[in-house]
Amino acid sequence: MEFVIGALGVAVVVLGVVVVVMMRRGGGSSDDSDGEVLEAQLESLLLRQQELATQVKTSNDAQIQMNSALSETVTQSQARLTKELNDRLDKVNEKMGVTLTDSAKKTAESLGDLTQRLVAIDAAQKNIGDLADQVVSLQHVLDDNPARGAFGEVQLADLVESMLPPFAYTSQATLENGKIVDYLIELPHPPGPISVDAKFPLAAYQNMLSAPDAASRAVHAKQLTMDTRKHLKDIFDKYVDQSIDGERSTSETALMFIPSEAVYGELHAHHPKVIEDSHRYKVYLVSPTTLMATLTTVRAILRDVQMREQAGVIQGEVRKLLGDVGRLSTRVASLDKHFGKATEDIKGIKISAGKVESRSVKIDSLELDDPDEIDAAAQDALPFD
Repeated sequence: MEFVIGALGVAVVVLGVVVVVMMRRGGGSSDDSDGEVLEAQLESLLLRQQELATQVKTSNDAQIQMNSALSETVTQSQARLTKELNDRLDKVNEKMGVTLTDSAKKTAESLGDLTQRLVAIDAAQKNIGDLADQVVSLQHVLDDNPARGAFGEVQLADLVESMLPPFAYTSQATLENGKIVDYLIELPHPPGPISVDAKFPLAAYQNMLSAPDAASRAVHAKQLTMDTRKHLKDIFDKYVDQSIDGERSTSETALMFIPSEAVYGELHAHHPKVIEDSHRYKVYLVSPTTLMATLTTVRAILRDVQMREQAGVIQGEVRKLLGDVGRLSTRVASLDKHFGKATEDIKGIKISAGKVESRSVKIDSLELDDPDEIDAAAQDALPFD
């Protein structure tokens, strides 16, 4: 700005000088008045140039002061801004440090929990693998008829032996016909000991479930019915109303234990002929759940029988106690008579003692002058009854 104004003043001066020179060269015919006028104008122009230079200087000084003030203001503002920024950055850094520390701690805790869960998942996967192996092993067991029968017998044994006291059942009981029943529930007559045999018609049931179409399913369902009816008839022929030891016989009813709720439900839901044969043979189907309920009832019956037996024993003891009470009453009455006699004797003794005491007083006082009194005293001295 200052350079521009100075250049402008120089250009004005140069222009004035050029104008004067040209006028002097080309104005040979002009008069002196015009020269004076031009000089006057040039002087006026010079004065204006000085004034302009003064104004420029004043403006330049004001501009310098303004620039200085503005620079100082900008410097102060920049310093304040820098300080505020530094303060905020420090706070942000502090918060970031705390946040990062908390985040690192929480992350570490989360990683620890995650590690524990992964360990638990690994253990669960191992257990699942072991369970799968056991299921496969169980499947192999159930595919074999003897093993399947043993599985049913083991489950039956667990239920019976956990629900009943030892005196209430006999395991692997041999009947007079040579047949061995899995369990005899020792109920009093009637109904007498009830036979329980474990049967497991699983093969036909599995074939029915895996049948590819309805026709194959119907064939295997029919086979399931036939297998179950055969088991019912075998139990009826071997264990129903059979002699045990020549004195006792099994009950006219028996139980066929099916160690599978699914097979039991299938037979009751879709095989009515099996249920009809069950009622006809009086060989009733039981699953683990229904057998548990049946054994609970049996236990209640046995408890009632025991209570009745104990009631008979208690009644006999009460009769003996009543006899003892009667004899005690007789002896108490006799003792009461003896106590009455003893009371009378004590009363006579007290009377005689009183007279002896009275006589002793008289003797001590020498009051024995009256012959009648002496005779009376002698009479009192005689033995009493």
